[in-house]
Amino acid sequence: KLEERREKPGLGAHCSLDMDGAVESREEWTLLLWTGFAVLVPVLITLWCSFQRPKRKVQLKDLFRKSKHGWHYTDLFNKPTYCCVCAQPILQGAFCDCCGVCADEQCIPRADITLACKEIMAPLRADGSFNHHWVRGNVPLASYCSVCKQQCGTQPKLCDYRCVWCQATVHDDCKMALSSEGQCDMGEFHSVIIPPQYLHQVNNLRRRHPDEYCKVLAVACGSVWSPLLVLANTRSGNNMGEVLLGEFRTRLNPVQVFDLSDITPAKALQLCTLLPPGGACVLVCGGDGTVGWVLDAIDAMKLKGQDQFIPRVTILPLGTGNDLSNSLGWGSGYAGEIPVEQLIRNIMEAELVKMDRWKVQVVSKGNYFRKPKVLSMNNYFSVGPDALMALNFHAHREKTPSFFSSRIINKAVYFLYGTKDCLVQECKDLDKRVELELDGEQVALPSLEGIIVCNVGYWGGGCRLWEGMGDEPYPPTRLDDGLLEVVGVFGSFHCAQIQVKLANPVRLGQAHTVRLVLKSSRMPMQVDGEPWAQGPCTITITHKTQALMLYHSAEQTDDEESSASEAEEPSGNRGNHASCAPGTLAKSSLPQ
Repeated sequence: KLEERREKPGLGAHCSLDMDGAVESREEWTLLLWTGFAVLVPVLITLWCSFQRPKRKVQLKDLFRKSKHGWHYTDLFNKPTYCCVCAQPILQGAFCDCCGVCADEQCIPRADITLACKEIMAPLRADGSFNHHWVRGNVPLASYCSVCKQQCGTQPKLCDYRCVWCQATVHDDCKMALSSEGQCDMGEFHSVIIPPQYLHQVNNLRRRHPDEYCKVLAVACGSVWSPLLVLANTRSGNNMGEVLLGEFRTRLNPVQVFDLSDITPAKALQLCTLLPPGGACVLVCGGDGTVGWVLDAIDAMKLKGQDQFIPRVTILPLGTGNDLSNSLGWGSGYAGEIPVEQLIRNIMEAELVKMDRWKVQVVSKGNYFRKPKVLSMNNYFSVGPDALMALNFHAHREKTPSFFSSRIINKAVYFLYGTKDCLVQECKDLDKRVELELDGEQVALPSLEGIIVCNVGYWGGGCRLWEGMGDEPYPPTRLDDGLLEVVGVFGSFHCAQIQVKLANPVRLGQAHTVRLVLKSSRMPMQVDGEPWAQGPCTITITHKTQALMLYHSAEQTDDEESSASEAEEPSGNRGNHASCAPGTLAKSSLPQ
């Protein structure tokens, strides 16, 4: 019996096992509940925030629309930033690209009421001076106090002040000493800023005669005053236009900066009629197409009898090709490598040159009683493989515009279409389809696939087409000689060889007038990167007018430094150029 009792387990053992199993089961359920809580709660909070965010965005958008500030919302500031209302550090919120005020999301309504933005029109003080407009905190990096010359913004808090007009920075303790000294002088770029008091006086004038602006108002701004207008295309190239608009609004009067997606160049250039005649300068931020758009608007001003207000034009290249910008010394593309301050200095030091503009008239065969198609040309006209690549690229971009947001992607797509044409050769036997006349004389064509008519020295995104390479380089082209350079290419592969300097084009000649007759079939054509497919027609290219442009000669625009000084000489004799400084523009420099 004792042995049987030893073999059978007791009741105590069974109870102990049941209790251990219950404890383990309870722990598993507890762990499961806490795990579910830890996972579900953040997900629910995220979903709730995602539902609330559109409501907040609608409220902020309505506030931004009614505000005098140029508010822009950001999810992450790119440097340590402090709220100008509560002085707390912030990661996301809104900033004004005109005056530089920053605010947390909860403080935006209060900042909009209590903190004033730049006034585009404001009267002078009783003593004729203009007050500083101070904004506290978030001063630029590496800025120094105007009083003690020590670095500002070194403390990890909202501290020190910056004037939104002259960009002077001062310490909190030094501000009183500076304020007692006098007025704001608009800083380094006072000669390109339209002062608020000028627009206030213009608004009060009843007579609107140009002589009154020049004699009465402009005298107060100084003899070297040359206001700079900025026209930016936010859709060009690598989409830097939005950033540049904010940079220029910070340093200039916001009324001088225009977004071409909101306003046309014709309306923006009407500001020139409120400025001294011949004193304004226009900076076009965009590609060659944007520059042509602005130059067409300037030609429209001439037709309205506003010749005396014609501005000088300079370029900040944001497009893909940028051949006109390259020819004028402003480079083949801008990606933020040069500060905006240096860009303004380069514009102030640039030289004035004239550039020929041409009229391209297309008369379709069989439609002689219809009004011909008329285009303006600044860079080049072409028929053949390069126009085919531009046409395919344009069609693809129209279908998916969001894909073409980078200059590198755009050039890669061009390369793919060029490679395809090397195999297909859609433009072969061009010499049998067209007739070419230069100044009335017919030119015998070799076996070509493309013809290019150039006005500027650069083509195809940075290639010196007419000068060529090798033992027999041709003399450089000029922008104001009234001549067009006509060349031919054997195909897409030949175009690629020319761009990498392994071959020269077929030089067909120079002429004042070019006439091209397309006898049969449809061929791709382009003018300054704007392509289309054209049937049988007659194309005539004649001189249209001259535009006043600014030439930047301080930087090389090509890797051949030995020939850069003479290859892009726009007017033959650089000593005859007029300076960019206001007041030095002679009557002989005005366009014909």
